[in-house]
Amino acid sequence: MVGSSLGARLVLEMARRGRAGAVVALDPGGFWQGWERTFFNATITASLALVRALRPALPAITGNVVGRTALMAQLSARPRALDPAFVARELKSLADTRTVGSLVKDLAKGAMQEGPANTSAPVVIGWGRKDRLCLPQQADRAMAAFPKARMHWFEHSGHFPMWDQPEETVKVILDATE
Repeated sequence: MVGSSLGARLVLEMARRGRAGAVVALDPGGFWQGWERTFFNATITASLALVRALRPALPAITGNVVGRTALMAQLSARPRALDPAFVARELKSLADTRTVGSLVKDLAKGAMQEGPANTSAPVVIGWGRKDRLCLPQQADRAMAAFPKARMHWFEHSGHFPMWDQPEETVKVILDATE
């Protein structure tokens, strides 16, 4: 199983429950504490409001390197390198998802991700060193929750390594799941 962000939290929960084979969790949510919860909630809520307000202009804004960088700096270490049409589609999808606001609120106020003392499935946790959403210091908590997991650092990646380091992401996934 492979998951990213919220999906990474879900695959870790499946591993915790003993319901998964090999697991790759990329920048999983749920390991924040204290001010990090407020940071997550405030920044994502503000970003969501901004993206919704800008929705009609997203193709033009994301087509411009400066605009794309401004909108994606929290999620990507290299927003200027992202395909403008891809970014516009991602942001429109976010803007159009009616449940995302309540999901963010639940994540910010909910329980921290638990981990097993032991998991029989191999687990790899990947984290972008430049993640500005699930901050890199949270990786220590993830490893404490899943002590048998292997940590993989994406040195030049933000929150979504498949955007910033796609080849390395594919290698990590294939190595972990073969």
